[in-house]
Amino acid sequence: MKKAEMIEKLKAFPYDPAEYWVITGGAMVLYGIREESSDIDLGCTAGLANRLEQEGYLYKVTDDGNRWFKLGEDIEVFENWLFDTVDHVDGIPVISVQGLIEMKKDLGREKDLRDIALINDFLAHSAK
Repeated sequence: MKKAEMIEKLKAFPYDPAEYWVITGGAMVLYGIREESSDIDLGCTAGLANRLEQEGYLYKVTDDGNRWFKLGEDIEVFENWLFDTVDHVDGIPVISVQGLIEMKKDLGREKDLRDIALINDFLAHSAK
C-alpha cells in the first residue's frame, strides 16, 4: 500500500485520531522512508481497545497483556504500543521517528534491523 492509499484509508478510519497512531511499516511509508507497506499497523489507547472489543472485534492478548486486533484485511491495532511521542504527517497521527527506531530495536528481527538502517539513512539525507 502506497502513501496516498494509506492516507485515504486512515482518513476514513471511523475512530478518534487522538486514540490511535500509525506504527512500523506504515509509519515508514508516511514519513517517505519506504515506498509501500503490505498493511497498516496502529497503536491505540486502552479506551479505543475497549471500544473495539465492545463492537465485537476479535483479538488476541499479547505477551505483555495488551490486546491485538485485526480489522479487515489490512489494518492491525495494537493496544498501548507506543515508544516516544506521536507526530502528525498530512494530518495523520504517526509514531515519532525516534519512537519508530526504538520500536524496531525492541522487535529486533532481521527486517527491523534493515529498517533501522533505512531510517538512519533517511535521517542523514534529510539533515543535509
